[in-house]
Amino acid sequence: MADGRKSTGGPMDARRFAALADAYGGALHRWPAAEQAAASSFADSEEGRAILARAGRLDALLDRHRVEAPSLALHGAIVARAASEVRHVRSRRFWWLGFGLAGVGLAGAVAGLALVMVVTPDAASDHYVMDANATSFGDAGPDADQAEEDL
Repeated sequence: MADGRKSTGGPMDARRFAALADAYGGALHRWPAAEQAAASSFADSEEGRAILARAGRLDALLDRHRVEAPSLALHGAIVARAASEVRHVRSRRFWWLGFGLAGVGLAGAVAGLALVMVVTPDAASDHYVMDANATSFGDAGPDADQAEEDL
């Protein structure tokens, strides 16, 4: 009932009438249709007329209020700021798109590497891999045979 939408279903009291007048003003035709019949009965009372008169003064005061049009400088500043924001959002969207494409590429590379590692069988090496102590004349490491050096 306090939200101004529900009808009281019976005669209107001063508290409800004042709340509706504060919400909808002094003209009863702007009030919710469900409230208008009970409100017009209460409006004929002395208290109802006083509440409507107060709401009518507020309505008149609000009707006289005018808002000046913004200056050209303010209008230009708002338009420039909006254009700058649009460019910034588009630029940010472009960078996120680039990060997304890079992520997809990286995921594809990792998936390809995993596939190659799983599918490729381990083949035994049929050639000799030289280490740091090996030379083309034989092993030159510290544990090489002494006989090779005597030659």
